[in-house]
Amino acid sequence: MEEKYLNHGEISLAHYGVLFLDELPEFNRNTLEVLRGPLEDGEITIGRATQVLTYPCKFMLVASMNPCPCGFYGSDKECRCSDESIKRYLNKISGPLLDRIDIQVEVSSVKYENLDSDSIEESSEQIQKRVNMARNIQKKRYEGLGIFSNSELTPSLIEKFCTLDSTGRAILGNAFNKLGLSARAYGRILKVSRTIADLDGSEKILDRHLLEAVQYRSLDKKYVV
Repeated sequence: MEEKYLNHGEISLAHYGVLFLDELPEFNRNTLEVLRGPLEDGEITIGRATQVLTYPCKFMLVASMNPCPCGFYGSDKECRCSDESIKRYLNKISGPLLDRIDIQVEVSSVKYENLDSDSIEESSEQIQKRVNMARNIQKKRYEGLGIFSNSELTPSLIEKFCTLDSTGRAILGNAFNKLGLSARAYGRILKVSRTIADLDGSEKILDRHLLEAVQYRSLDKKYVV
C-alpha cells in the first residue's frame, strides 16, 4: 500500500475546521507524531534553512481505524491476523497521540436485526438543536474570556467551570487510578464532561455526565500498548 503523508498545508487549511484522517494506522508514524504539537498548541512551525514560519491550525481531528489489518480483531468474526501483525498495526498509533484525542469510540458491526428495526431514533434536526443550544451556552459562559468552547479551556478555567462534587471527584479518582490516565487525559475528561452537561442542559456536571466521559477514554488501554 502506498505510504500516506500529511503536510503543514493540510493541517493549516483545516484551521477552525475538521481534519479527517481515514485508516489512521496507514499513515507514516513519524508524520502522525508531528500532530501532537499542533493538537496541543493550535499552531504549526516549519523551519527551513533561511526562515521559520508559523501557521495557525486550530482544527478538530477526526480519525477512523480498524482494530487490525483484516478488520475483525475483537469482533464476532474470525480474525486472520497474527498477534505480531496486530501489535505492529496498532503500534503505529502512539499512546501520547491517542492521549490527545478527547473521544475514543469503538463501533461494532451492525447486525441485520438492528438494520431492520422499527425503533425511532433521535433525528438529525433534534441533535442539531441540542448542539446549537450547547454552543450558545458556551458562547455566553465564556464571553469576555477570549474563548468560545469547552475545548479551549485552560487548566485555570477548567478549575473554575468544571467543578465536581465529592462523589464526582471520587468517580474521577477511581477512573484515574484504574485506567492509568495521564494528567492530560484528566483535563480532557473534565472538558468532555462539561460538554455532555451542556448538551443535557445542565448547569452542573452530574455523575452521569462524568461517567459517560470516562467511557470515552478506554480505547487506548484496550488496544494500544
